[in-house]
Amino acid sequence: MKLKPLLILMLFHIALLAEAQKPLTVAHRGAWKNTKAPENSIEALLQAEKQKLWAVEFDVHQTKDSVLVVNHDPDFYGIDIATSRFQDILSKKLANNENIPTAEAFIRTAMEQTNLHLICEIKSSPLGLEASLSTAEKAVSLVRELNAQQQVDFIAFSWEVCLKIKEIAPEFEVLYLNGDKTPNQVKAASLDGIDYNYQTFLNNPQWVNEAKNLGLKLNVWTVNNKELLQKFKKYKFDYITTDEPELLTEILNK
Repeated sequence: MKLKPLLILMLFHIALLAEAQKPLTVAHRGAWKNTKAPENSIEALLQAEKQKLWAVEFDVHQTKDSVLVVNHDPDFYGIDIATSRFQDILSKKLANNENIPTAEAFIRTAMEQTNLHLICEIKSSPLGLEASLSTAEKAVSLVRELNAQQQVDFIAFSWEVCLKIKEIAPEFEVLYLNGDKTPNQVKAASLDGIDYNYQTFLNNPQWVNEAKNLGLKLNVWTVNNKELLQKFKKYKFDYITTDEPELLTEILNK
């Protein structure tokens, strides 16, 4: 029996809706754990693209001479980033022999890929809030200079940093990480979403629907357990950040 064109169209739209309700995968510091690439490396970024993941989360610090670099910790193999010049940091290398990536190189590489999105975390500086705000401002300027506004979102644990980015760059999506603000507080501050640790959502499950009703974006980090990945898939988050993107892809495709 042939299906009528209208029925075919309805089924197509239902399939698209089901696909749209799947959370998008954010590879935490790139696809590194199962590929053996160093975290926050260009190689980990390219491995995420190879897996056709939606986005890579990466961490940004500022050197003494105002170079934005990609690294999780405030030090790079024992070299304090905030009080060191970029050239000095180049004396150390990642395990795959890469130099510490600059934020510019990281973003430029992502722009060369097909559809890879970036979630840029502004790390709080050990030198204090003023230094953290400076890092945020330089990161915003860099993304604008590269014309990568459609490819980059911002996140931070610092409430003040999130507010500053939204003030100077309202075109960017900014999500708050720290987990100590309610969805209503985040909405009132004109931020775009909440990006909290999974335990925060388990302790405050009502925040999921509250955020959705307010039109806030929802992300959860860093979910690596199969049972928890399945749980947050059912919650219909916008994104899930994980060190296990291969496992999440498998779960989402079932």
